[in-house]
Amino acid sequence: MRFGLDRFHELDLQAIEEGWPPGWRMDHREREQNRQTVLSERLNRDLWVFAYGSLIWDPAVHLTEYRYGSLKGWHRSFCMRLDGGRGTHERPGLMAALDAGGHCDGVVFRIPADLVDQETQFMWRREMFSGSYVPSFLEIETPQGPVEALTFLMDRTNSRYMPNVPLDTAAGMIALAEGSLGPNFAYLDSLVRHLDDLGLEDEGMRILHNQAGLIRASAQNSRSLKETPDTGP
Repeated sequence: MRFGLDRFHELDLQAIEEGWPPGWRMDHREREQNRQTVLSERLNRDLWVFAYGSLIWDPAVHLTEYRYGSLKGWHRSFCMRLDGGRGTHERPGLMAALDAGGHCDGVVFRIPADLVDQETQFMWRREMFSGSYVPSFLEIETPQGPVEALTFLMDRTNSRYMPNVPLDTAAGMIALAEGSLGPNFAYLDSLVRHLDDLGLEDEGMRILHNQAGLIRASAQNSRSLKETPDTGP
């Protein structure tokens, strides 16, 4: 997930072929202005980043330190609609984001001061690709003491925001959606496996994973039965 501007050109061509509307992603200048605004007076200081999803196992930036971290007032939720990547317009999926309420256990990592400007350019290309997050600095509790960390919160005014999706609906979307980056379920599965590896609790994610897994297995079994040749008399 560490890519240059050339990747945007490839995706723009793909978007044209698939009939995506104008403004489907964040403009380069707008994204860079957002980065400069958020990181104003912080580009020459060590930067802590809170990871709750794929940043846990694939930060795609150079860093020097990891810690366990806990954020109060926000929780991990599959509340962002995916029309691409791991979903399509016809069968959208869901992506994890931070929504208001509760708490979230994850990790924080530190980018050294001399690399912050360079590495956050890659981070913004990834996390602010569609402009669906609000980058904010929040206090994260760690075993070594609190740190103020960059945290990508769900933009609740964004058209991709899907609050309070019923469990069965969310599980069904994640179980069946698939896009250019692969099955939506693979993301949820990787998330739960990495939370387990780190000993981090998130009962909601495990319930969602179990439900989506059952739906996915049922769909695969049904597809296999339809594809099995009739060998009867």
